[in-house]
Formats: sequence, C-alpha cells, structure tokens
Amino acid sequence: MKTSDFDKKFDEGEDVTSLLDLSRARRPGLDQKRVNVDFPVWMVQSLDREAHRLGVTRQALIKLWLADKLDHRGA
Repeated sequence: MKTSDFDKKFDEGEDVTSLLDLSRARRPGLDQKRVNVDFPVWMVQSLDREAHRLGVTRQALIKLWLADKLDHRGA
C-alpha cells in the first residue's frame, strides 16, 4: 500500500490498525531500566500509607513523584 493511500484512510477516520505490524512498535524515550533503591523502613511505611490513600501501588507513587519533580526542574 502506498503511503498516500494509508494517510487517506487514516485521515478519513478508517481503522488502520490491521494494516500495521504492532509487534515491533516502540515508543521512543520510554524504554525501561530497572534500578534498586534502598529506603529506611519508616520511609517505606510512609510511602505505603500514601499509596494506599491514593489507591495506587508504591512503585506507581514513586514514579509519579519522581516524574513530577523532574518535570519541574526541566530535567
């Protein structure tokens, strides 16, 4: 299929997902890397309380707070 035909289908609101090979799709800049961080027990307990209050996991809370802090600093 020509790119112009694909673009036309997309622009007209047609579902083009069947035309894509999503098995190799990637979102640039969102690759993950595992890190280990040691926290004192009191901090883990505080994180768990806040995560429970917000209805998210501890990991999600840490990611949210770090992302927020880094966004504010323009990192």
